[in-house]
Amino acid sequence: MIDPWGSSNVDYEKLVQQFGIKPFKDLLNDLTDPHLLMRRGIIFGQRDYGRIVKAIRDKEDFAVITGMMPSGKMHIGHKMVVDQIIWYEKHGADIYIPIADMESYSARGVDFEASRELAINEYITNYIALGLDFKKSNINVYLQSKNLLVNDLAYVLSKKVTFNEMKAIYGFNGSTNMAHMQAPLIQVADILHPQLEEFGGPKPTVVPVGPDQDPHIRLTRDIANRFKNQLNFIAPSSTYHRFITGLTGGKMSSSQPKTAIFLSDSIEEAENKVKTAKTGGRESLKEQQEKGGDPINCVIYEMLLYHLMESDEKLQEILEDCKSGNIMCGECKAHTADLMKKFFEEFSSKRKKGAKNAEKVLDGAKVC
Repeated sequence: MIDPWGSSNVDYEKLVQQFGIKPFKDLLNDLTDPHLLMRRGIIFGQRDYGRIVKAIRDKEDFAVITGMMPSGKMHIGHKMVVDQIIWYEKHGADIYIPIADMESYSARGVDFEASRELAINEYITNYIALGLDFKKSNINVYLQSKNLLVNDLAYVLSKKVTFNEMKAIYGFNGSTNMAHMQAPLIQVADILHPQLEEFGGPKPTVVPVGPDQDPHIRLTRDIANRFKNQLNFIAPSSTYHRFITGLTGGKMSSSQPKTAIFLSDSIEEAENKVKTAKTGGRESLKEQQEKGGDPINCVIYEMLLYHLMESDEKLQEILEDCKSGNIMCGECKAHTADLMKKFFEEFSSKRKKGAKNAEKVLDGAKVC
């Protein structure tokens, strides 16, 4: 069982085999300009993504839904989702960004006012700094607790969901509070409501997620099919991206500061964290010169792979130099730290500007 609120490790291969997720690479050549996360295999899986490929190719209406749960600080791993949103918006998608303050309350115990402040000061501020333009009319952001339409839809959809089903998917039991049980159904409504008549009727939708969120996707697809005749829903598509490794070698987590580079870190903090990150180096210089490094298990290489190296050709050169022993970890780490420093120099400036507009975004005021 996958726990979408836990910190359990995910076996990517088992997930594909057990739950029927298809390899993303099978559709890669159908996209004229795939995002680097797609090209590099970071986005590794998909469900019904052919619908989205067709919508992009034929310039048809489609939507992207991706939520944020305001329960902690954003780290650089979260940047992946924003990068995908920006790519989809450029390809004509309507973007929906629910702020999951109800889920944060039920699963993390964060009260609604604290969620709102986190959403403004962390998430929306960082989304703006990363390049998402909230001035565009096709980008919709809202608090779950303030969206009556979504909550009403969740109530309607719950009619065809049983406790036994929720127990089988999420492991809920007699001690699970009712708010926590309700939270997944609100997420289902978040995902499906762009297909209602007032939002343009049924349309292909895609939800880009980490594999730990797949239980929500499976539930949503099942419910969409149950309401197909009544509400004409199309089962949502989904893509799945790998998690970036934490600085110490495990999972990068907002609750474990030593594992993460936070987007609110100073330039110096971000640079220094790269310099202390785990590498794929051998035990001795001689051994590395003879056998080469292990970039596949190197946090430094992942930073380049996910975020800091735009050129596929240059990235391939670094990969080959590492594996052949032509470059040592110290040199590669220093280069990556310099790239991170440059990224944060530009990003920190944008973040200060974004902070001035973040509250306006949530309040529906004009963004300057």
